[in-house]
Formats: sequence, structure tokens, C-alpha cells
Amino acid sequence: MSVFPQISLRPEVEEYLRATFQNNEVITAKGLQEAERKYESLLNNLSHPPAFTTVRVNTHLTSVEHARSLLSEEIHKQYKGLSVPILQHPELPDVLLIPLIGPRKDLLKFTHQVIVGAQCGNAVLRGAHVYAPGIISTSKFMKAGDVVSVYSDIEGKCKRGAKEFLGTKVFIGNGIAELSRSEIFNSSGPLKGMGIKMVEPIYLSPSFENVLSSYVFLQNLPSSVVSYVLNPQPGQRILDICAAPGGKTTHLAALMHDEGEVIAMDKIADKVKKIEQNATLLKLNCIKAFCYDGTKALAVDKRQDGQEGPPFLPESFDGILLDAPCSGMGQRPNMAYPWSLKEVTSYQPLQRKLFRVAVQLLKPGGTLVYSTCTVTISENEEQVAWALETFQCLQLQSQEPHIGGEGMMGAGLSPEQLKRLQRFDPSDAILREMDFNSLQDFGYEDLIRLANKDCIGFFIAKFIKVQ
Repeated sequence: MSVFPQISLRPEVEEYLRATFQNNEVITAKGLQEAERKYESLLNNLSHPPAFTTVRVNTHLTSVEHARSLLSEEIHKQYKGLSVPILQHPELPDVLLIPLIGPRKDLLKFTHQVIVGAQCGNAVLRGAHVYAPGIISTSKFMKAGDVVSVYSDIEGKCKRGAKEFLGTKVFIGNGIAELSRSEIFNSSGPLKGMGIKMVEPIYLSPSFENVLSSYVFLQNLPSSVVSYVLNPQPGQRILDICAAPGGKTTHLAALMHDEGEVIAMDKIADKVKKIEQNATLLKLNCIKAFCYDGTKALAVDKRQDGQEGPPFLPESFDGILLDAPCSGMGQRPNMAYPWSLKEVTSYQPLQRKLFRVAVQLLKPGGTLVYSTCTVTISENEEQVAWALETFQCLQLQSQEPHIGGEGMMGAGLSPEQLKRLQRFDPSDAILREMDFNSLQDFGYEDLIRLANKDCIGFFIAKFIKVQ
């Protein structure tokens, strides 16, 4: 199945990424042909959405069973009486999985066309409606109420306000215009709100806009694994050093039964507000969010009496999550990746700065979890090798639960060390067409295996700081 073209990369970035999957260790172990197959599979799979929409239940406010029942009713309503199974993950007890229906190949294409940016198009493929800021172009006479076909401009070449676009575009479904062309492009100020209500997306996934907002939280499967790997306990003091928008922060707090303290930091004020909003929405009181640069979070001098926020004294935390800023090359769906090689490779030094601070802030005996949502070896396995060589106080630990694959060869880590890492690799996914009828052919265990494989690209490493 290939509904969309492979992810579009700059040539130098494609060469850099290819080297990740065709390093000497991989070729020696698996051969050039297998390395090339995995790389081509990666490029194809990145442009498609994961096979499941994943939601995490806020067990601080409700039970998984209650949330699942409410969610089933909502999906039944959104799908106009049709039902899909909602699965509880066997190793992540607060995680529910909803199969993605599609790609739907029988959709008609209408005369009126709307062109959206690549980022907006990616969101539509995962169940979102089109909001006004994401619209780049519409047909000349489009009015509110018109049925329109929506396309994603994956090369970023459509000019805002164009009445026709003949460049490369990908059909992502049909919707109903909530605004006219003149309202979208002739407005005196920036528009907000819904622009196109998607009624026939090419992939059918439930919309979560104003749906059970205090009970469920949209979160990719590997992102939910991270908090379990850190395994925070009630009463502990935990640091989420790069926390926005707060999905993992709130998960950590919920696993601690809202007992203890979760410090969340981000250096962008608007993102800190989002963390606070999510904490309030989910009614988690042990979270304290601060606008602060994580690379400067270690106190050089003594802290002031009564100071709550950063910088912090050494050895202040029982556990630390470093979900590091990264190149994001594991995000799905992603039909266009416009970043330059300079941008892609700029993250490794920043990740190491943050790592140095995290190690010093961690108590002896404490746990440090490092994670990224990218597939490059330089931001993942190479960082682990660097950390083990740089910090003699760190020991690499096995992970529980371990539902991803092992680490990738190429950074000089031993086979035993690679087994202790957890890499979710989109190149391992087998893309499947799924409709309401074919779902009946899958057993529960088959669907869980599919969910574990067909998700975003992600990496997790767990360390203990020895005495």
C-alpha cells in the first residue's frame, strides 16, 4: 500500500539519514540489500500515519473502563453508527488503542479545492479538522457550506491566496467549508477557528476536539512507554527537564497518584502555559511548571531560602526525564521534512548540554531516562555511548515494559547494551489497509503486535546513577 509519496527530504539530509541505516556494523551483520530495504521502508512509512490512534486515560480522575465506555459511545456517534474495537494495551494499563480506518480509496473528489500546508495536512491524517491558519489556497468562488476536496502542499510551493495550484499536492479527504474564500483571505486580522470540517478524511480517526478532555489525553504509544520506564513513585521528586506540552509530565504525576512533586521546565513561556493548562485540565496538583532554560538549571551558588524553581542544587531529584529536543525524524505522518542538514545535526550538542545538567541534578541511586522522537543514530545510540564513556557514575539499565525493538548497531555498543535500549523503528512497520470489515480478521494479539510496530519513530534509554 502506498497512498502517499515517500517523505520529501533535502538531498543532503536524505544522504545523512541513509548513512544511519547503512553504517558498517549494520551492513556487516545484515548485508547491504537488507539495509537498503529497511531504509526505503522507513521513507515510505514515515509519510503514512500509525495504524492506531493512542489515548492515555487520566486514571487520577476516572477508571480505564469508564473512559473506554464513554469513548466507545463518542466514536459510535462520530462514525454514524459504525463501531471499532477499543483495545486496552496489555503492558500499558492506562493506554487505549483505536484502529485507524483507511486509506479509503472510494472517496469522490470535488470541484472546489482547498490547499493546506504540510503540517496541517499531517494533522488531518490523524483525525484533525482544518483550522483557518492552515489554509493556503481555495477555489475562486468557494463559499461557506460548500463541499470541498482538501489537498496537502507537500513541497511548500503554493502561494497564499492562490485561486489555483498545479504543483505537487496530495489528496487527504473531503470536508465542508466553514468560511468563504473572502473571509479567509480578506480578513483584516489573523483568523482563528475551524476553516474546513473534515467529513470524509482519507484516514478515519476520531476527533478529540472538546471530547472527554479531562479523562483522556492524545499521546503516541512510545511516549506513554517513557513514563513507565522511569517508574516514578508516590512522594518522589521528579524533574521533566524539557516538558512542553506536558503529556509525559501529567503521565508521571498520574502514575505517582498526584503525591510528591513533578517539576516541569521549558524555556518558551507559551509552552509553559500549555503545561499548566494540561495540569489544570487533568486536575493534577503536584506539578509545578517553570519557564527556564534546562541547560542552566544547575545552581552554581546556594539557592535562596524558600526558592521553589530553578536553578536547583546538585542531587535534588529522585528521577529525571530528559525527553530531549531533537530533529523529530520519527514523527508520523510526515510527507515533507524541509529542514537543512545543519538544522538536523544541531541537536546533538544541545542534548549533551542537557544531559550533563541532568546527571548532576540526579541523586545517587536515582533514575535518568533519555528519549527522543527521532531515528538518527547520532541523537540516540551515539548519545548513549558518549554518556557511558563520559559519566562513570551511570549504568545502562534494562527497561520495563520493553515493547519496542533493540538499539541500532553503529555506535560501538555491545549486543547486550543494545538489548537494554528501546527503539521504535517505523521501517519495521508493515502498512496495512484497514476497513470496518477487515478488522474482524484480526485477533486481539495481532492488533497489539501491529500497534507496537506501526507507531512513530522513538528511542528510549534508561540509566541509574550509582553511589
